[in-house]
Amino acid sequence: MSDSISYHIPVLLKQSIDGLAIKPDGTYVDVTFGGGGHSREILNRLGENGRLYAFDQDADALNNTIDDPRFTLIHQNFKYLKQYLRFYGVSEVDGVLGDFGVSSHQFDVAERGFSTRFEGALDMRMNQQSELTAQQVVNEYDEAALTRIFSLYGELKNARAIARAIIAFRQHTPIRLGSTLQEAVRAFLPKFKENKVLAQIYQSIRIEVNAEMEVLESFLLQLPAVVKVGGRISLISYHSLEDRCVKRFIRDGQMEGAPEKDWYGNVSVPFKKVGGLILPDEAEIAINNRARSAKLRIAERIND
Repeated sequence: MSDSISYHIPVLLKQSIDGLAIKPDGTYVDVTFGGGGHSREILNRLGENGRLYAFDQDADALNNTIDDPRFTLIHQNFKYLKQYLRFYGVSEVDGVLGDFGVSSHQFDVAERGFSTRFEGALDMRMNQQSELTAQQVVNEYDEAALTRIFSLYGELKNARAIARAIIAFRQHTPIRLGSTLQEAVRAFLPKFKENKVLAQIYQSIRIEVNAEMEVLESFLLQLPAVVKVGGRISLISYHSLEDRCVKRFIRDGQMEGAPEKDWYGNVSVPFKKVGGLILPDEAEIAINNRARSAKLRIAERIND
């Protein structure tokens, strides 16, 4: 297995790229480059006149860049999708792929602080140049702010109690390491469910550090202006917040309120779903455990 593929094993690879219905001379975007697995498969299906632009804010991903004249890697957060495509002279594309969440590489590097499996400093920044870290969240946020992120992003019923426990603990011991955070919340880790609850706590902090939901919503709302009529979006999410956001955008064309209607009262949305929800099979999960929570949704641009 090559270093770039082991960096991040591509999830739902065939299904997600099939969903884009690649045109050999088309222009495509992979907004979550990572190890480049999805990008390489897109390039395999493009002709010599096809183009692929990829985004990744993580400096580590730059080591996986692809030497191909049809390929451009943009070292930026995909919330700047429209801005950077215009910088490169691209007004519309034939398809966009997004594989959200944390890469295998980010989980597996202890010092990045993403995983409950390793000891390491609480960092959790996808962009290592960002200012906010997980340490700051757990040591500086007040009770209301911590309660909000544990409830909203972790969907934890005892969010306030966990927040209070962290605040009480940090008064005598700064929470700088993953093991210290686990000690602070140990009373809320039920037997046989420790890893599940701890993962929810880590997920909450990570989403806050990286503003993941705000970034996702901003990205989705740019898609109608970026994807040409007949173009496709192929989006892989990993937790219920992401998936609900993607599902609602495809259904309603927006995040809040009722979908827009035309003069005749007909619902007017920019995309229509293609097929149903796609999940990984047992064989893929056996090879790549990260795929177990993946959900793929595909949609086609229908309204100009």
